[in-house]
Amino acid sequence: MVRPPLYPKRLSRHVTLAGLTRSEIARRHGIVNIPPPELIGNLRMLARGLDQVRRLLGHRLRITSGYRCAELNAAVGGAHGSQHTVGLAADFECPAYGTPLDIVAAIHRSSIVFDQCILEFGRWVHISFSAAPRRRVLTIYDSGEGYLDGLWDGHGLRVL
Repeated sequence: MVRPPLYPKRLSRHVTLAGLTRSEIARRHGIVNIPPPELIGNLRMLARGLDQVRRLLGHRLRITSGYRCAELNAAVGGAHGSQHTVGLAADFECPAYGTPLDIVAAIHRSSIVFDQCILEFGRWVHISFSAAPRRRVLTIYDSGEGYLDGLWDGHGLRVL
């Protein structure tokens, strides 16, 4: 990864800048996914939050999407105004802990101060952090149906 020399390599104890900017889609499409310097503070906040999630779950997180420049966000079909584009959101899995549904439930029960925690399509967890956290839990299984407030399982039953 090409990285400006003044950027920090490590954003927190367990999260690196490379880990939050790595993207196979960016690589395939020749997209340079380097955040502007003014977003490093947001990325540090995100990294510290992800460290808290890692401590809670007791296992390493597999981050599948972190920071996305506008071009990458468009390439992956991300929402306009996505928190990914300002360095405040990440998608991840933690199979060693359990299913994404189990992970969202655990985060909700914890004292972690997050902005949004979303079970996305039953396959991964989206989590974001902000200066004004809402601790909002959402679920999406169908893009046409949109987001559901709370945590729902794949059978249409509300868990939280």
